[in-house]
Amino acid sequence: MSTTGDLVTAIKKELKAAQLTYADLARGLDMAESSVKRMLSRGDMTLARVDAICRVLKIDFAELARRVADAQPLLKEMTHEQERAVVSDKKLLLVAICVLSQWTLEQMVTEYRLSEAECIKYLVQLDRIGIIELKPLNRYRLKLAKTFRWRPHGPVMQYFREHAVLDYFGGGFDGPAECVLLVHGSVAQGIAPSFVDRLQRVAQDFAQQHQADQKLPQKSREGYTLLLAMRSWEFEAFAALRR
Repeated sequence: MSTTGDLVTAIKKELKAAQLTYADLARGLDMAESSVKRMLSRGDMTLARVDAICRVLKIDFAELARRVADAQPLLKEMTHEQERAVVSDKKLLLVAICVLSQWTLEQMVTEYRLSEAECIKYLVQLDRIGIIELKPLNRYRLKLAKTFRWRPHGPVMQYFREHAVLDYFGGGFDGPAECVLLVHGSVAQGIAPSFVDRLQRVAQDFAQQHQADQKLPQKSREGYTLLLAMRSWEFEAFAALRR
């Protein structure tokens, strides 16, 4: 949720972008420069005053509000309660996965047995949970960072361990652009974290490519699920044979 401090920060950024000084803003508001500085430092602005500032900056109030929202810190991880809410309803979880893939309302209704009313209801729930910011015409903005991940021992990962892992690995991984790699080895403890960093970069590259390809027609894209993992582990059956 944005604060007055966020609004003041956005106004200062717009002043800098427009190459305007506090003196310029003061003249546009018919105020003393000292009063403008005091107003911004205290964040003491009425809606009418914000409108007047927007006129000086030559920016629409709605656009300023959007930039304030876009500047909000993005979630790298949700709380246990947020995740529990997501998995409380299978259809809600489906819509959550769809919005993570930047699907439109029309795409969800076309691809799944969901009515438009149901989809809108679930989008509203995701807005309340904090995953998206719902906008007019049922558009939305994701509030998750590119480095976002589900909690390792949270409700969502537990759900997928119980219901999706066997289904995922049940495939042959022999289709076009499919593969599965299983590599075991012993490396220096200090080196292991660097491999995790590389895996995270691969995941980010995949996410960025997904974002870039959203402008392509649906028929030109194919849905893929990238699963990357690394852990200190020994197969239980082998561990049982240790002396």
